[in-house]
Amino acid sequence: MISCADGRIELSGELAKLPPQVRERLLRLQQLQQTLQSVLSQKQQVELELTEIEQALSELQKAAEDAVIYKSAGSLLIRTDKAKVTADLNERKELLNMRASVLGKQEERLRSQMKELQAKLQQDLSPLSSP
Repeated sequence: MISCADGRIELSGELAKLPPQVRERLLRLQQLQQTLQSVLSQKQQVELELTEIEQALSELQKAAEDAVIYKSAGSLLIRTDKAKVTADLNERKELLNMRASVLGKQEERLRSQMKELQAKLQQDLSPLSSP
């Protein structure tokens, strides 16, 4: 069991019996898993916003050039023109696509690091599990 007290990580039970290098790798793997979860959550939020922008752009395309368009600004709706809102949405879409690309690369790197670390841990633990 891993517990935190006074900012220190204390190991008890079976983990305390493991060599320090193995404990460090297990902790590193746990950190990587937490980071991956964070990256996946961010990526999901970005993809959701991209979908919403695509839908908004699709609706704007159907609207007449002189259609009355309102843009949300906090709790307000502000009247704006179609060209301005389309440009803003396209700019936001471009930014989010770059962010999604960065998050995808981070995800790949984290998965690779985790795979490598898991292989090392299996190597470390295989002699310990043999009678």
